[in-house]
Amino acid sequence: MRCSHIGLLVISLVVLGISDDVGAQDRTNSSASPSGSQYKFVEWPAPPKSAAGFSAPWNFIQVSSVAISPRGNVLVLHRGAHPLLEFDTSGALIKSWDGLTISEGKVAAIPKANWAPDRSRYSAVYGPAGCTACGAHSVRVDPQGNIWVVDATSHVIYKLNGEGKEIMRLGTKGTSGASRTTFNLPTDVAFAPNGDLYVTDGYGGARVVKFSRDGKYLTEWGKRGAGPGEFELPHNVVVDSKGLVYVTDRENQRIQIFDANGKFLREWTGTGGVSGLAMTGDGRIVTGSVVRDLNGTVVAKLPDAPAAHGAAVDAAGNIYLAQLTGIVQKFVKQ
Repeated sequence: MRCSHIGLLVISLVVLGISDDVGAQDRTNSSASPSGSQYKFVEWPAPPKSAAGFSAPWNFIQVSSVAISPRGNVLVLHRGAHPLLEFDTSGALIKSWDGLTISEGKVAAIPKANWAPDRSRYSAVYGPAGCTACGAHSVRVDPQGNIWVVDATSHVIYKLNGEGKEIMRLGTKGTSGASRTTFNLPTDVAFAPNGDLYVTDGYGGARVVKFSRDGKYLTEWGKRGAGPGEFELPHNVVVDSKGLVYVTDRENQRIQIFDANGKFLREWTGTGGVSGLAMTGDGRIVTGSVVRDLNGTVVAKLPDAPAAHGAAVDAAGNIYLAQLTGIVQKFVKQ
């Protein structure tokens, strides 16, 4: 993959309807009242310049995910032209990861009148009904500095090296399923301390699939439902330093915690329909627009932050939220 610098862009903000985030309200227990003063909102990234030399907003379309690169820069995955962009922490554009092809398929909600207990509430539309890079769902960086991109509507997860070259692929591009080699609209990927991988699968599926670091299938767990170890929509996944696996079960409005092999340990209920998860360097977890300790207790609320589709934390503890309204929000730790 070729990485090239982008020239200054003449762009305007476009806000699209959010079909893959229906019901994703990030609510917290009303008894929790930590102050948002632990974090300060700052405008980010720096605006580009128009051809006339004036500031203009970024045309991110829908920002689905953010991650921190091995160099400490911020990767922004969005559903538009140049879907993967890299900025420094001040907000200056560094480059576009050109050559990354993302599906035009669009995750779409199934009307409530057609819901069934044994079927997903989501499907996908393709062709003219989709949009540029609409499959862009999650970007993560593993401890070795490799970049992982989830293309939900292609049913694949790409592993890229630091130069952007594809070095591994999980799933079968263009083929949906629930086997060891296929996914059904996967949503996220996470990394265990020993290098094992966890994939949430996803909008069409209702499972977590575990692989070795070299992509060998190891195990899986989950089925559709609301009981322990069941999922309606496993949307994001992170792993803590002890190897515990945290999965946001968005439509059931909870976060479930498992051991490394999928044994259900406990759940945090009343979280609302959290989409984005990220671990902090000091062993806390960002759940949408709320920071919790690993017992699930709310320790901070990000000021005036709506529900987030994705989240990332830099080395300084600053938090970045990916919003499907087409913006990235940065919260500086005080």
